Amino acid sequence: MLSLKVSGMTCGGCINAVTRAIQAEDPQATVQADLESQIVTLETTLTPAQASQLITDAGFPVSNSV
Repeated sequence: MLSLKVSGMTCGGCINAVTRAIQAEDPQATVQADLESQIVTLETTLTPAQASQLITDAGFPVSNSV
């Protein structure tokens, strides 16, 4: 399991965008996001660097791993 601090998520649409970005590369991935804490938790085969880049490319900067 991988947890990332992600900035800029404000609504369910943001969570959906992050989920789509991850699942485009790993369709079996599970993505959970907490808008209040800005933490995204992933179960994925992607590396932390790959996941961070995909989320950043979707428009949500990743500040660090938690």
